[in-house]
Amino acid sequence: MPGRTQAVYYRDKDGHEPVDAFLDELAARNQGAAMKVDEYIGEFLTGRDPAAPPPDYPISSQVDGELRELRIRFANTRYRLLYRRSGRLIVLLHIFEKNTGKLPDRELNLAIKHFADFKARMDAVPRRPPRAVGRDAPPRSRER
Repeated sequence: MPGRTQAVYYRDKDGHEPVDAFLDELAARNQGAAMKVDEYIGEFLTGRDPAAPPPDYPISSQVDGELRELRIRFANTRYRLLYRRSGRLIVLLHIFEKNTGKLPDRELNLAIKHFADFKARMDAVPRRPPRAVGRDAPPRSRER
């Protein structure tokens, strides 16, 4: 969708995509939970007008500067997907199961580190882009 937001996985310099890996592992244990996360990505992050405000609380909330969390609940489990905008891209930085009231510093710092790495590689010459947008974007469903 030209001109619309597109969610992309953060990919480290070795090609590892931590959010995608987490979701693949989750799908192996709980297909429904992984599908719910994918649905939230598709519904609340992908295909939005870039000028639109972020999703409202309680779906999303600001956690540190421009870093936000997508709040997903499946049964009695809470997942937090930390993301940040970069132009029209929504960079999916980190995901974890949240069992505490406060966002753990470790999780926050990991997302901040991932975005700093993403930004450094995007600003490098030659540019090292994230996973391709479009057909390789996060899937709407993990059904196999």
